[in-house]
Amino acid sequence: MHARAIPCSGQPLPVIGLGTWRGFDVGGTPAELPQRGEVLAALLGSGGTVVDSSPMYGSAEQVVGELLERGGSRGRAFVATKVWTSGRQAGIEQMERSLRLLRTQHVDLLQVHNLVDWRTHLATLREWKAQGRISYIGVTHYTDDAHGALEEAMRAEPLDFVQFNYSVADRAAEQRLLPLAAERGVAVLVNLPFGGGKVLRGLRRQPLPAWAQEIGCASWNQLLLKFVLSQPAVTCVIPGTSSPGHMRDNAAAGTGELPPPAFWRARLAALGL
Repeated sequence: MHARAIPCSGQPLPVIGLGTWRGFDVGGTPAELPQRGEVLAALLGSGGTVVDSSPMYGSAEQVVGELLERGGSRGRAFVATKVWTSGRQAGIEQMERSLRLLRTQHVDLLQVHNLVDWRTHLATLREWKAQGRISYIGVTHYTDDAHGALEEAMRAEPLDFVQFNYSVADRAAEQRLLPLAAERGVAVLVNLPFGGGKVLRGLRRQPLPAWAQEIGCASWNQLLLKFVLSQPAVTCVIPGTSSPGHMRDNAAAGTGELPPPAFWRARLAALGL
């Protein structure tokens, strides 16, 4: 799998990761755990490392922590989670709980989820980074109407990562966020790369275009993920899934040719996108 450097450190990060919203909120149904373990194994076996979670995602942190420990694969994963509350002390307590659920003393990336009280939490995150409890800090959101607030945070603070929505169906991030991330040397995680799924469901009703084979795409998932990766400012894409097969399919998008933005314009227009 291709990897792109985290700008602030130079550490290479594989370009396809895993989001755990909904799909990993299965802590109350133990029978579902083996399949989620297979998803993690498929990610790591394909060369991916990034696993993104949050306290907002129900039992996902607990499930990720248990499965990584059970599989002996914590050292191979780049674990990202978030703080999603208001107030300094509440944030500290929530982050301490996240580390316990993830069964680790160190998290690779801690992000302020949906910019909730971000100025307060970023101060704490800098302290934790200085203490070696986390390696990187960032902020996140998932809607276009929050892009202005994300831009404000990116200009106000030196961030390691920013996470936001970008897809063939929603290209607003091309206007300001992607150029700003490149300018300021901030790594980008992309969520909702299938546009929430609606576009993907529609595309699956039609055959892949012949030109998809030119860039090594065997599925619509791979085509849409390669589109996101056409932006050089994107460091890693984190589609969510609870299917090992889908995880392997998604991971394959991180291999082979990754055409630049100019490749896509006319081809996507011909598809009505």
